[in-house]
Amino acid sequence: MKKLLCAAFAMTMVLTGCGSSNDSAKASENTGKEYFTVGMECGYAPFNWQTTEQTETSVSLGGAGYCDGYDVRVARAIAEDLGREVQVKKIAWDGLQPALESGEIDAIIAGMTADEKRENGIDFTSPYYESEMVMVVRKSDKDVVKYNDIQQFSGKTIIGQKNTNYDTVIDQIKGVKHATPKATYPEMVVALQHKDVDGITAELPVAEGVVSANKDLTIVHFAEGKGFDIDTSVSIGMKEGTRDSEFFKQVQSSLDKIDTETRNKWMKEANEGQPSSK
Repeated sequence: MKKLLCAAFAMTMVLTGCGSSNDSAKASENTGKEYFTVGMECGYAPFNWQTTEQTETSVSLGGAGYCDGYDVRVARAIAEDLGREVQVKKIAWDGLQPALESGEIDAIIAGMTADEKRENGIDFTSPYYESEMVMVVRKSDKDVVKYNDIQQFSGKTIIGQKNTNYDTVIDQIKGVKHATPKATYPEMVVALQHKDVDGITAELPVAEGVVSANKDLTIVHFAEGKGFDIDTSVSIGMKEGTRDSEFFKQVQSSLDKIDTETRNKWMKEANEGQPSSK
């Protein structure tokens, strides 16, 4: 019946497709290619950020400017290898998994770590980037900037991003004052600068972007065995139950074609190109 309906209404449904309400199944009016639709915050530099400036690596957000960054490069490369056109949807962090489940997007490429909790509702690819867990602090705190052990932050007030590993990991510090998490890094930076908190947990690329934009802040690195026990790798999230599907395997294959040297080069360029570092 579906095929018969599609045939009967082919002329009127050519732009929207038949039997599917999934935006990602639509074809681009410009290229005729099927979309590879990816969700990200467009606010987690250098992985992804929103900008009014079009660049060679950015993707249009319609009337809301452009999204750019490391994740966008990865998404573009995969889409090209799949023979699709990349489409980026700006979605708040808490809305990414629901968008994936509903079929609004094909994949989450947003600096997301494949932890045990998320793997109950998302199928993840292998990691596409691995980083280091650090702490962002005020330069004016002369003693704190010399710390090299997370336990030295005992008694300090530390904040992390809401609903991420970078919040839950704070409790690995004995005696820490765990501040109520915030949704975005700009909010946390304000809290740090206003001395509401003493430190912000972050993975290194994000921390580098933060201190580049805020010269009053700096990064604390931890000695081997003295840092957080956390997986800092990030992976592509796809709909639960699709791991054995042809599409999942195609995305994984496309990702595998991006070598380590290229991935590191893209991250370096994303760090240098993000608006906050200009």
